[in-house]
Amino acid sequence: MFRMVLALVRTVVMYAVILLGVRLMGKRQISQLQTSELVVTLLISELAVLPIQERDLSLLSGIVPMGALVLCEVGVSLWMLKSGRFRRAVCGRPELVIREGQLMQEALRRLRMTTEELFEQLRLAGAFSLEEVAWAVVETNGRMSVAKKAGEDPLTPKQAGVKAPPRALEMVVLSDGVLDRGSLALCGRDEGWVRDQLRQVGLREDQVFLLTVRGGRVGTLVKKEPLPR
Repeated sequence: MFRMVLALVRTVVMYAVILLGVRLMGKRQISQLQTSELVVTLLISELAVLPIQERDLSLLSGIVPMGALVLCEVGVSLWMLKSGRFRRAVCGRPELVIREGQLMQEALRRLRMTTEELFEQLRLAGAFSLEEVAWAVVETNGRMSVAKKAGEDPLTPKQAGVKAPPRALEMVVLSDGVLDRGSLALCGRDEGWVRDQLRQVGLREDQVFLLTVRGGRVGTLVKKEPLPR
């Protein structure tokens, strides 16, 4: 029983340390990780397992190397901000794979990208035919940026000579009954304003599943559904 509790405590501690480390490295989705960030992420996951599985090892034997990796990654990130040459050495360069509608075969060979993979990336970018694409660039994080030909893009209000209404940022201020004061501040509103808006429709905060603010006004309001019995 004691060993189970000890393993549980070690797991929780390492989980907290990993969360802190990832938070210090910055917010990134897995698909947006640069090479150095991916390497650090993989190494941290390996280091975290050792103190959990090996009871003879102290927690510091995992935490100290993880902290060193995080510091290295932060240092590398700062260095890349200062030096473009170092950044290119670590992350590489964006690679042009379609130029003015023409496939760059040599670039595809350098990337070891098959035509099937190319078309998969094009479809994910909303281009279902090669004839639609003017430019395509494989970014340093492996994702593909695609620019369609001018005739393939949807007609914009500007091209049609129509004045479109200005866009407003929509923020979630109430989620499943929990108020987000940070989002409220970004919208220039406060808790009193939210309560006034809910009072007008006869609701309390704990009765709201979703409330957004767009342009200083209520955007979307979704009432909580009753729990199934």
